Amino acid sequence: MRKAPMRQLSGHEAIFLYADSAHANANITFVQIYDQRTAPGGMVRFKDILAHIESRLHRSPVFRSKLLRVPLELDYPYWIEDEHFDIEYHVRHIALPKPGDWRQFCIQASRIHARQLDLNRPLWEIYVIEGLDSLDDLPPGSFALLTKVHHAAIDPQTRNELVEVLHDTRARPPRPEPAEPWFPEPAPSAMRLMVRGALNSMRAPLKLMAPVARLVPAAMAFAGDLLHPEQLAATRFNAVVSAHRVFETRRFTIEEFERIRGLVEGATLEDAVLTVCAGALRCYLASHGELPDTELEAIVPTRLGGRKAQSAAMRVQLGTRLADPVERLEWIHGQTSSPRTLARAVAARERSDIGEHAPAATLALTGRLFGRASPETRSGMPLAACTITKVASPPKPLYLDGARLAYFSAILPIADGMGLAFAVTRYDGRIVISPTSCRELMPDPQAFAQCLRDSFQACLARTRRGVRAARPRASAADTGGPAAPTDGSGATAPRAAKVGRRRSTAPGR
Repeated sequence: MRKAPMRQLSGHEAIFLYADSAHANANITFVQIYDQRTAPGGMVRFKDILAHIESRLHRSPVFRSKLLRVPLELDYPYWIEDEHFDIEYHVRHIALPKPGDWRQFCIQASRIHARQLDLNRPLWEIYVIEGLDSLDDLPPGSFALLTKVHHAAIDPQTRNELVEVLHDTRARPPRPEPAEPWFPEPAPSAMRLMVRGALNSMRAPLKLMAPVARLVPAAMAFAGDLLHPEQLAATRFNAVVSAHRVFETRRFTIEEFERIRGLVEGATLEDAVLTVCAGALRCYLASHGELPDTELEAIVPTRLGGRKAQSAAMRVQLGTRLADPVERLEWIHGQTSSPRTLARAVAARERSDIGEHAPAATLALTGRLFGRASPETRSGMPLAACTITKVASPPKPLYLDGARLAYFSAILPIADGMGLAFAVTRYDGRIVISPTSCRELMPDPQAFAQCLRDSFQACLARTRRGVRAARPRASAADTGGPAAPTDGSGATAPRAAKVGRRRSTAPGR
């Protein structure tokens, strides 16, 4: 078997590691639910899944690689092979108690996502969850995989490597691959790492100056936050987060989103998604009497073109002051299509690149000092209300050991000052929007999911009446609570099993 070379983390990857805290880690969890009726014999057992994962370990170095820190943080950490790798530690098996409904599943998924990964082992875990007997649109006996991985090991916006290597594109599973022999390389000595780190610093002396220049405005911004705490309280989500997570989701058809984007000439599918998320945030805050008069912004990661595509973060005003969803869509499209918005994203990326070349000790210290503040606070920029991230999704139907992947979404990390994150996935003709927050900032995730559904329905209703029709009735923000759905179309949580089983507690159509 070809040896995986020892690989060093980049500054960008190391930042996610250094900013971890006991109550806010950088875990990403991919949520996958399967219909096992397509599997041979109509059933997939845990031992089959375990054997299947074990047969694919050689396809990605992420599976068997763990972190090795350099003494005194003289350099960025390295990925090395885990000599004591134990697959049964990383792949776990649980079941929901009856009735096995959507609310139970969301609570369990949130708890799993919130737990810190063991930094002395490879930074991933997979939970096989059975007992999903009362989910909408899925048969009794469905099962889920929660694939949890640290952000330092994978970028969810560009490629879901662990999802790719475990799945096939056809229902009939291929013949199991023979296990490849694996002999891990011994870890390098601490002295070797220190010498290499010192040499790296000597080769790039300017690296020592860049973080100092970057640390000064960050420290000033942090001090300003302490002196003017009112500037941090844009919404309830711009606060210190707890260690407890909440997760919800709603599914929509791509065809209906295409109709929504058609309300404004030139608008994209992404613009329509931002409009629906903005409407949900407006509805939720208004229902709690907390909708601010000022315009709320979102951080929207995007991909910059060129020979080497890089990720950057756009800041988009969400039009939360606008009750009319068409006006909100037009407002958002005007920003995302503006060269000025893209130029600001490029400039922000360039500033971030400076930090990526900082010595590891400085990044580690900065991460510890400012880990409790959002990235926007650390850079001195005004806080955004949320992040809205498009997660790389499977382009075609996938199968795990013959079971068809029927649902795909993600739970994203949150941080102090940025306590709300939307994950947007696109799979099998549907767009799934999944908000993540913490229990103290969002004690009622089902209510937020209902606001998401109502926002979508308000947009969809305008496609039937036309843009020139009378304005829609008062929105949730105007009435002080969630608006009633306009019809039975659109957002769903999975439909309940029909006979002899209790319906899911998640709102249906």
